[in-house]
Amino acid sequence: MLSRLYRRLFLERLLAAFHAGRLNFFGELTGLTMPAAFAAHLRPLRQVNWVVYAKRPFADPQHVLNYLGRYTHRVAIANSRLINLSDGQVRFRWKDYRQPARPKVMTLDVGEFIRRFLLHVLPDGFRRIRHFGFLANTHRRSKLAMIRNLLQLTAPDTAPKPTNYREQYAISRHLPHLRWAHGRDRSAQSRAKAIPV
Repeated sequence: MLSRLYRRLFLERLLAAFHAGRLNFFGELTGLTMPAAFAAHLRPLRQVNWVVYAKRPFADPQHVLNYLGRYTHRVAIANSRLINLSDGQVRFRWKDYRQPARPKVMTLDVGEFIRRFLLHVLPDGFRRIRHFGFLANTHRRSKLAMIRNLLQLTAPDTAPKPTNYREQYAISRHLPHLRWAHGRDRSAQSRAKAIPV
């Protein structure tokens, strides 16, 4: 039942994206720009039994925080996990969270190691963490002021403004949501200001 529902919804939305012109085809797939060819390409997919993998939900909010905490504030791999580089092979430690008591070692070709590492590198200007809802940058000040008003709370003291770049760095390095990806956008980073919550 879930398989058929997911298949139908996925294919309907894929077709809608095609008709809205949001799909691009390159190389050998350029023939799929024609509506009849695209429809013919999708037709066999309607006969395939799709497998929907649905995990059980997290047990409680603490499990959610533990899961997300492994990804939000860390680089792809810490130097301490790198063991050896020789003969074009990289050896490093990794942790299997299903068996946390047993650290494991993996060996990869240098090219594959770099490919996997680069999957975690963000493009220029992107932040590692984004806030949504009332913490989204667009309306954060007004929403927080409204929430404080509804909860009858007073606004906290504002954070001190740095007088030079050393103070700016000392403040922002403890606030990961103010750091830009890999520190490449210096002008944007210098404009970031601490907003008290």
